[in-house]
Amino acid sequence: MSATLPLPDFRHERVETVTGRRSGLFIAVALHSSVLGSALGGARLWSYPHWSDALGDALRLSAAMTLKNAAAGLDAGGGKSVIALPPGTQLDAERRRAAFLDLGDAVESLGGLYRTAEDVGSTTEDMLTVSERTSHVVGLPEAGGGSGEPAGPTSLGVYESLRATLERVTGSSDVAGRRITISGLGQVGSRLAVRLSAEGAKLTVTDVKPAKRDLAAQLDAAWIAPGEEHLVSADVFVPAGIGGLLTDEVIDALDAKAVCGPANNPLADHSGADRLAGRGILYAPDFVVNAGGVIYLDLEAKQLGTREEIMDRVAAIGDTVRRIFDEAETRRVTPLEAAEGLAAERLAAGAHVFAG
Repeated sequence: MSATLPLPDFRHERVETVTGRRSGLFIAVALHSSVLGSALGGARLWSYPHWSDALGDALRLSAAMTLKNAAAGLDAGGGKSVIALPPGTQLDAERRRAAFLDLGDAVESLGGLYRTAEDVGSTTEDMLTVSERTSHVVGLPEAGGGSGEPAGPTSLGVYESLRATLERVTGSSDVAGRRITISGLGQVGSRLAVRLSAEGAKLTVTDVKPAKRDLAAQLDAAWIAPGEEHLVSADVFVPAGIGGLLTDEVIDALDAKAVCGPANNPLADHSGADRLAGRGILYAPDFVVNAGGVIYLDLEAKQLGTREEIMDRVAAIGDTVRRIFDEAETRRVTPLEAAEGLAAERLAAGAHVFAG
């Protein structure tokens, strides 16, 4: 979601770009890997300066989904779709519907190798529109028998990851009295803030939308201007908004013991993991921390367990984070390298099965 983020190495299996015949909008569907199964990744509706920025976002996010789904132990590959809005564009109901019908056609063109779902800017109702053009969509409204909004499961996974991170840097997983800064109060960030506040955390929050100050007031959380949140002393800094927040400059000024949050690609550069480690700041890799939503959507769609069993699987993300911290310490590498190694092991095993 930021043109400053570097592109991944191009190892995608397939990338489709179209101009929607109904909406006239640029749409990209990026299939990074189907080694472990049909790819799963959400559909992002966002404003970009140029269509190439939207394509770059789809490429980065789809590659991250391969890591996320592999590290989560899912039999699912990585993919992502993006609907790009030119700056200043506001969609009325008719054009919004047209955009998601166009997306449905684009997803259908991949023949089941990629399944889409809601993401930043899109909703479960939008996915219902997509389902008119393709069956390769998950996360439909609960009212119609679908699995519904995945932000709750995502938030649960982040919460359990945060507890594991606190345990490593403070000696206790208890959030009461801990100083936590949340940058971004979207669906996941807001849910997390509500839970942490109820459990007695000392919150500092921010969001690019000034209206979010109302939630901060309700939670008795301190509000800080966007762009200054990393300067607040905290036990854990939680990036929960756009990607690329953790630039070298931000990392050098970051006043926190650890970073753990749901934002995709929060590191502006891969080397940021080493930079954090050099400052003694523990980093919980984003694609592990924020996997609750895809775990929920994939297992619900495949009917692999009861709702309670699936949510238990989501909560176990905290144990995965602990395992990654242990592995990183043993191997003397960053947690990001340890997490990438975990994903690589599954992908290698999956490639062997596929080849055989």
